[in-house]
Amino acid sequence: MSGPLLVVSAHPGDFVWRAGGAIALAVHRGQRVVIACLSFGERGESASLWRKGCSLDEVKAVRREEGEKAAGALGAEVVFFDAGDYPLVETPELTRSLVDLYRELQPSVVLTHAPNDPYNVDHPVAGEIARRTRILAQAAGVPGPGDVIGAPPVFCFEPHQPEVCDFKPDVLLDITPVWEAKLAAMRGLGAQGHLVEYYTDLGRRRGVQAKRNSGPNLGLPVDAYAEAYQRVYPQVASELA
Repeated sequence: MSGPLLVVSAHPGDFVWRAGGAIALAVHRGQRVVIACLSFGERGESASLWRKGCSLDEVKAVRREEGEKAAGALGAEVVFFDAGDYPLVETPELTRSLVDLYRELQPSVVLTHAPNDPYNVDHPVAGEIARRTRILAQAAGVPGPGDVIGAPPVFCFEPHQPEVCDFKPDVLLDITPVWEAKLAAMRGLGAQGHLVEYYTDLGRRRGVQAKRNSGPNLGLPVDAYAEAYQRVYPQVASELA
């Protein structure tokens, strides 16, 4: 992976909890990373702000600021589409904007939500939008600026409760070298601060699994951290490894 990385996220927290390590690793390698944040999570993932008596505009402003700070901590760019949440609805305008982003960015890899999540109606919708607009961006007959894209692999990041989301990881990504960057980004999400401990524990657990599956080959440390992903399309290779 040498070209840009595109992350399509339903809400500001999603790209941090689930893909913050992958983002920081890509940035560390010198890649451009763009996060397409489809909504501010203002209705479904900002309960603490509503309890404080914030208005809708105030909630959006707080979540925008948190998302920008988190992206900055990871070294990425973030684009907010303000498409609304609970429910997130695909519109022709949103579709056009994402197709344009695909063609402008020409991503080498795409990260987004998995197809199933019975706990959050927006997550599967965001993933479907990301996968559909990728296909549209490949089609020469679909209008839009720039050249059509190739076939960037798509990886689904881990849902909050994978056991009930039919999520079976087939990629474990070692994020140990950039764990502190992910942790800093997580700690900046005050509206969902209760999740920092959960995703710290998950990072350790996936790290244990990564170490077990890699054996001595990668030399993962005892205190490794990892993220889990699921491929959408088959891997193309010249040899099995």
